[in-house]
Amino acid sequence: MDEELNKKFMVYEREIRQIQEQLQAIEQAILDMNQINIGLDEIKGKKDLEILSPIGRGIFVKAKTVSDELTVDVGEGNFVKKTIPETKEIISEQAKKLEEMKKELEKGIEKIDKDMTKALQETQGQSKAEEKSHEHNHKHPHEHNHEHEHKH
Repeated sequence: MDEELNKKFMVYEREIRQIQEQLQAIEQAILDMNQINIGLDEIKGKKDLEILSPIGRGIFVKAKTVSDELTVDVGEGNFVKKTIPETKEIISEQAKKLEEMKKELEKGIEKIDKDMTKALQETQGQSKAEEKSHEHNHKHPHEHNHEHEHKH
């Protein structure tokens, strides 16, 4: 494999690794959202339910629910009160967006794969063309002797 192709492949591999990391993060976010949905179903309509409530960086406190009304971060530090069904709808919309992002990233990997295949085929095509031109520049053994036969 020539050096130029090797460099291309290294770039392709780096791009694929970056996309795979993004895909893993998206898949984890989707799993997290599914877990949140399960948790919301468990607290729906229940008061005085004992839960572990996060108070920061892996620290939890035992708490009891007083209602199933939620305070939801809707972005940019904006918090609004939402019901469980409203919150589940927000989560569903976010999950759909993540699924769309996942599909786009998968298309990106497919494109890189096609580009790699094309680059490899082009290099193989050049190698074969170079071999043929190399063969035609050298006379075949039986062609070489014709000049001597005519002098006799």
